[in-house]
Amino acid sequence: MLSRIDALPRDSRDTLFLLLVIAWIVLPQVANLPVWCVALTGGVLLWRGWLAFSGKPLPGKWWILGLLVVATGATLFTHRTVLGRDAGVTMIVVLLAFKTLELRARRDIFVVFFLGFFTMLTNFFFSQSLLTAAAMLVALLGLLTALVNAHMPVGKPPLRQAAKTAMWMALLGAPVMAVMFVLFPRLAPLWGIPSDAMSGRSGLSATMQVGNIASLVLDESIAMRIQFEGAAPQQSDLYFRGPVLGSFDGREWRAIQLRLGARNVNPLAGPAQLQVSGTPVKYEVTMEANNRPWLMVLDAAIKPPNVPGFETAMTGELLWLTNRPITDLLRYKAESYTNFRHGPGARAALQPDYMEIPLRLNPRTQALALQLSRQPGVAEAGDEAFVDAAMKYLRSGNYRYTLEPGQYGENTADEFWFDKKEGFCEHIASAFAVLMRAGGVPSRVVTGYQGGERNTVDGFWVLRQSDAHAWTEVWLERRGWVRVDPTSAVAPGRIGAFQRLQAPQGVIASALGNMSPGLAANMRAAWEALNNSWNQWVLNYTQSKQLNMLKDLGFESPSWEDLSYVLLGLIVAVSLLGAGWTLWDKREHDPWLRLLQRVRKRLVEAGIELPAAAPPRHMAAAVTARFGDAGRDLASWLLKLESLRYARSSTTSLSALQREFKQMPWPA
Repeated sequence: MLSRIDALPRDSRDTLFLLLVIAWIVLPQVANLPVWCVALTGGVLLWRGWLAFSGKPLPGKWWILGLLVVATGATLFTHRTVLGRDAGVTMIVVLLAFKTLELRARRDIFVVFFLGFFTMLTNFFFSQSLLTAAAMLVALLGLLTALVNAHMPVGKPPLRQAAKTAMWMALLGAPVMAVMFVLFPRLAPLWGIPSDAMSGRSGLSATMQVGNIASLVLDESIAMRIQFEGAAPQQSDLYFRGPVLGSFDGREWRAIQLRLGARNVNPLAGPAQLQVSGTPVKYEVTMEANNRPWLMVLDAAIKPPNVPGFETAMTGELLWLTNRPITDLLRYKAESYTNFRHGPGARAALQPDYMEIPLRLNPRTQALALQLSRQPGVAEAGDEAFVDAAMKYLRSGNYRYTLEPGQYGENTADEFWFDKKEGFCEHIASAFAVLMRAGGVPSRVVTGYQGGERNTVDGFWVLRQSDAHAWTEVWLERRGWVRVDPTSAVAPGRIGAFQRLQAPQGVIASALGNMSPGLAANMRAAWEALNNSWNQWVLNYTQSKQLNMLKDLGFESPSWEDLSYVLLGLIVAVSLLGAGWTLWDKREHDPWLRLLQRVRKRLVEAGIELPAAAPPRHMAAAVTARFGDAGRDLASWLLKLESLRYARSSTTSLSALQREFKQMPWPA
């Protein structure tokens, strides 16, 4: 096969290599593109490769026009528009593939190159991970290699030669890239993602249907990383608060105090009435983009998190919000108190939603609440005793913690308490909250993340989407809102000891884990630590970091203008340095000048005084004046040396003049 490719004409070989590079560029996009786009692009690239391999003529313009009409119609059908990120990337991918069918002239291949570079950048709209960056670096070298190869002379130059030149170009450009990355003023995040960029991103929502958090455990992607100052709290205290859900219609829980954006926090939410005690826990969060406006903080933060570029506000349910959705990697500092109390002191101050349940639903749960409330000592002791009785009932009822409890119907609480007796955290929290309300205890469901694991390589705590959790808060007299995690009664290992339900793994991951669980865990920790370094030093290199760097350089109150001045000054300094080096190199390393200096040295040794900058013509006249006819050959050689440098056309080469100089008899 390779011998047949080597026997192909130059254009065919170059085309096959370019198609391979294009396929590599499009490959990371496969999961983000419609199925028809992947099939059409792959089919066109294979078709074009077959045409190049077999030497067949390219299709006519009507073929390409027909394909374009089909692709445009399919894009409109899939995305309902040709604008926006998803539709735009779909169109650019198919246009790149279609353009390979028009490689008839030199300008066509340059259009393909530029489309290839642009398509390569669109990969970062979907992922800015280290793996994506490494793949696109390979794509960049591939495109540069194809570009260099297109400029090489006729014949069949080895691809290795073009690749070497491309790598040298990339290395020369790397310092410029690094300087621009560090100093170019950041007026926006590194990558501005359009509004539809986060569609389909998994994570917590402002609503919860019983069963939808269980799907998050299948997602092992990282939700956020935490770096604590000093010792971390106990794992059982690591509750990171998300949306609080207080409205229940029998099937779905909804937030009642949440609006999109800190500027639109519901004014009816009222103050959180938060009281804290003990020593605060200080930490820094690096949160992945989720297209949501809430900040995950450890329960409970009384001070606003330090979030550069965002406005923040806290709802009456202790949820911190930003003024816009988080569409980029975000790093912020916060401090929290694990010992706290919050909520109104009187039941009359509570919103009615916290006590309402649909009366026609879950009748057996309502009967259970009545049964528990009539137990000896419960009615006299009040709501707190009722909560304890419910937890005791849960612990002793042979309930099971599972990812696959089956489909729940309309009476979700009844099914959990009496029929299925199994569920994930949101099944348990929802059923417990309904039981509380049926017993007259105000309650609500809180969603967020719980636990996490410490990366042994870099020391960061990692919380994944699979750490998503739901728990219950009940309102008690003189205590306010109190966290009650009913999952701990069913599966105590879920809270604190990191005994998570695991999603089914692939064949390779399972085999590696079975052979060496420690090796698999260490490899995962090392890779995630490397990714975290990429996030901290590259993706999260913000304007504030740039200005802090200027402070380290001596600027008292740095600004964008100062950053621009530093960049401009560096550019001027490097330009002057480059110009000086060029002049020095030309003077010191120019072979023509070196040869001229050798002649001058010999003439000075022969007793002829010459200025330091004497040209060959001046030297020839001095030779004729000193040696007469004996110096005729040397004078003629000097004139030819001058002609080589300054004449428009010269038939003599420098190497020939060097040989003549070595063989020339020196006049006495």
